[in-house]
Amino acid sequence: MNESLPVVRAVDHGTAKLLPDVDRRRAWLLTVDGAVQSYVDLDDPAHLEFEYALRLGHVLDTAAEPGRALDVVHLGGGALTLPRYVAVTRPGSRQDVVEADRGLLDLVAEHLPLPDGSGIVPHAADARAWLEAAPADSADVLVADVFGGSRVPAHLATAGYAREAERVLRADGVYAANLADGAPFAFLRSQLAGFAALFAELALIAEPGVLRGRRFGNMILLASHRPLDTAGLARRTAADAFPARVAHGAALREFVGDALPVPDEEARPSPEPPAGAFGIG
Repeated sequence: MNESLPVVRAVDHGTAKLLPDVDRRRAWLLTVDGAVQSYVDLDDPAHLEFEYALRLGHVLDTAAEPGRALDVVHLGGGALTLPRYVAVTRPGSRQDVVEADRGLLDLVAEHLPLPDGSGIVPHAADARAWLEAAPADSADVLVADVFGGSRVPAHLATAGYAREAERVLRADGVYAANLADGAPFAFLRSQLAGFAALFAELALIAEPGVLRGRRFGNMILLASHRPLDTAGLARRTAADAFPARVAHGAALREFVGDALPVPDEEARPSPEPPAGAFGIG
């Protein structure tokens, strides 16, 4: 049983709370201004508690042969859940984590420290600015999980941002983004259109109820120049506690419809979630 006390601290972009999980000895939930950000089990970094994190874990698992070390860029840090996951499932990987909130990085480093030799390098920087300065063809996988509160920032939702992501990825690299939207999916469709203009392969992982517009929720956008392992992803996501579908090919093109990429001058953040969608007391 985890008998640790909660930690509450003002960070750069709000009030962060680290809440101990009473059922797991060294597991913690991170929230910022009530919005759930991350869950980490320090004794079992391969444990992914949230559905969206588990789906991103599936993407990372299928991005290359099992155990192969990768160069991974994470935009959005939180409690470093996915970087810790990669460090134990793909030892020797080199990972850069870009988090705009330096205070949050300091809190995580103090209370949820990384093990020695993890290969994870945190950077306190704006995700787009860091990406624009990063070398071309330098990442095998780029994971974007950036939320200002509960919304994807506008400057990370444009065609210009997508071009920078494509530039930084290697020719066989994989882009994966955690996005949130609900019907009629104007934001999501525009994001898919932006990446479809740059990448040959596109896929979307989502729960059927979310994809049918029954509720607001998280979805994972995938893009690559090479064929994605959609069959492998479909098997994995269908077996999860909250099963998801993998949309791709003609079905996904039909979903995108006549949506267009968003130029920088028309940038808008993702929509505000319904009350209580991602919050916790």
